[in-house]
Amino acid sequence: MAQVLRPLRDKFNPQDFPALLVGLGDPDDAAVYRINATTAIIQTMDFFPPVVDDAYAFGAIAAANAMSDVYAMGGEVLLALNIAAWRDDLPLELLSDVFRGAADKVAEGGAAIAGGHTIIDDEPKFGLSVTGTVHPDRIITKGGARAGDVLVLTKPLGTGLLTTAGKNGVASEQHLENGIQWMTRLNRAAAQAMQAAGIQCATDVTGYGLLGHAYEMAQASNVTFRFRADALPVLDGAREYARQKQIPGGAGRNKLYLDGKVALARPLDDDLYEILFDPQTSGGLLIAVPVANLDSLTRELDARDTPHWVIGETTDTDTALITVY
Repeated sequence: MAQVLRPLRDKFNPQDFPALLVGLGDPDDAAVYRINATTAIIQTMDFFPPVVDDAYAFGAIAAANAMSDVYAMGGEVLLALNIAAWRDDLPLELLSDVFRGAADKVAEGGAAIAGGHTIIDDEPKFGLSVTGTVHPDRIITKGGARAGDVLVLTKPLGTGLLTTAGKNGVASEQHLENGIQWMTRLNRAAAQAMQAAGIQCATDVTGYGLLGHAYEMAQASNVTFRFRADALPVLDGAREYARQKQIPGGAGRNKLYLDGKVALARPLDDDLYEILFDPQTSGGLLIAVPVANLDSLTRELDARDTPHWVIGETTDTDTALITVY
């Protein structure tokens, strides 16, 4: 993707757009544009094919996933627009269920779906274009980590393995339902907790997996991220499906991208190794927390009933930007 975007970045001069606080010149989870001294607009979009069979759940998952980029930057969602591709031989009632699931999830975030666009396509896809707001001085970015920070994650890993097993008919109903509950959980409360605790660096964990998104943060911050493998939270069933080789295609691309960029301090079980690269759908926030802010963030997360796990720390830049031990 970096290669594809290079022509655009080569032509982009940040000095021509001083109000564009985050964009092509400093890629992050979303674009941020300053409106005035107290308000900046966050703009993002995301869409993908169905990851579960239930149309309503798919709409809710896609909405939570699209909204997550706003939350990763510490913002609140204002409104969203539907983006849908639909086969003309599929019942429109199913598309209505997708829209309904998304609308309910956006409403849960205190926002509304204000319209959208639909086309006919051979493969169904759905997502949202999302607009949010944040104070220009309180934008949370990928590049704010410092050596000595603690790494906190707000959702367990393994959704790619679960949904792949579901597509192949080998996942248990209980495991899938639990995965759907996590994927439809908004990151809004975690974003509010980050703002209350003065956090400056975070991202949401989605298709590039834990290590892929961590690498983006480490590179932007010029630090090394160190993860404790045994501390990683994992969804029920995910390691079992990894042992059954229910590996999503995106995991292979993540491994290729990170080849030579990750150092394993010890051998890992194959199933846990797969968890590290597993592409997530609507995953949690990965937060770099200064030690002085950890107690505050923990209190704010607990006050909002938001689960969280300490999974590692940052150090000065080492030979590899990502280390797992």
